[in-house]
Amino acid sequence: MKKVSFAEFGGPDVLRLVDAEEPHAGPGQVRIAVRAAGVNPVDWRIREGQFLQAHPIELPASVGLDAAGVVDEIGAGVDGVEVGDHVFGEGSSTYAEFAVLSAWARMPEGLTFEEAAGYPSVVETALRIIGQVGVRPGQTLLVSGASGGVGSAVLQIARDRGIAVIGTAGAANQDYLRSLGAVATTYGEGWVERVRQLGRVDAALDLAGTGVIRELVELTGDPQRVISIADLGAPEHGVRFSGVAGSMPEALAEAARLIAHGRLHIPVEKSYPLADAAAAHINSRAGHTRGRRVMIV
Repeated sequence: MKKVSFAEFGGPDVLRLVDAEEPHAGPGQVRIAVRAAGVNPVDWRIREGQFLQAHPIELPASVGLDAAGVVDEIGAGVDGVEVGDHVFGEGSSTYAEFAVLSAWARMPEGLTFEEAAGYPSVVETALRIIGQVGVRPGQTLLVSGASGGVGSAVLQIARDRGIAVIGTAGAANQDYLRSLGAVATTYGEGWVERVRQLGRVDAALDLAGTGVIRELVELTGDPQRVISIADLGAPEHGVRFSGVAGSMPEALAEAARLIAHGRLHIPVEKSYPLADAAAAHINSRAGHTRGRRVMIV
């Protein structure tokens, strides 16, 4: 089979499309014929070697965590799923023709493989950080860098829970944020004052890592009311960096429920073939995403 791999840490040019042996489902796992794989910032952070101290990686290494596809192999102890089922979930080495998933759920009716591949990690992250920041119904959450995959999920989940959201994004994405129920404003010079004019901020999330931690603490008045998933220097300001995933099965079940009820939709901004993984990483790292980027197989 074909898969994307890298033999050294570095820029996107280290990615290679290589021939590899097919993986097989172990106990508690399923294997899928991959139809699409989600592109997440953690993918290129791992490729760059950013997490080596916390999570040593043996080279050569593969890429990708999220995928959607057709179940074609079921591991021991697994029930409730059959060969031929269309599922989305999380595993490893998902930029590939076949991948093993450790958590999955059936794809909701009407969802394409490309759309489904964009949900797992972003919904888990959104649910986790909304919970960690402690924002409650009736309060206001500020989301910095709100137009990407995680931001799109945060805005819709918050709206579903009765939490008001102020979202910052580029000028081109203002209408998109409003369509998801947020009060939108642009980042850049004067953004703090623009947010202040929109009202009280009870909690804040940094999703883009653009060096705004100090300002988010200023706006909320408490570093404990700020969470970052993108700025590794956040703890220097007393702000929690959230990088440890919670329960993926619960997140997938909640994603499926919200999608089925029409309360969560994350658009796919662009799809790439496996051979263009480097371009996908370049674009992901550049930011300014509206929704998700995915690999197609």
